[in-house]
Amino acid sequence: MSRLWISAGISVQDGADVEEARKALAGLAKETVKEPGCFKFDVLQSRENPKHFMLWECWQGEAALKAHFEMPHTKAVLDRNLTSVRYVERLTDVSLKGGGLV
Repeated sequence: MSRLWISAGISVQDGADVEEARKALAGLAKETVKEPGCFKFDVLQSRENPKHFMLWECWQGEAALKAHFEMPHTKAVLDRNLTSVRYVERLTDVSLKGGGLV
């Protein structure tokens, strides 16, 4: 089974505090990397627009990603309504080191 890479763009919702959102996302990353099937979960903040973040994730597969959304720490962050999703891309690694097409 090939790994599932995710690139997700999220924005701080109007009226929400950017620093509060940053801290919530940092805490989410700290807990998410402990989940079974999670190989990577990085949160990156835009230098040009601090209200924009990108999640860079790598999962064992769709089942692990689906389980992530059932975790209490994930639900707790989502329930705060600090951010909204701008885009989600599901990606496959095609580089030599990533075990892609070669």
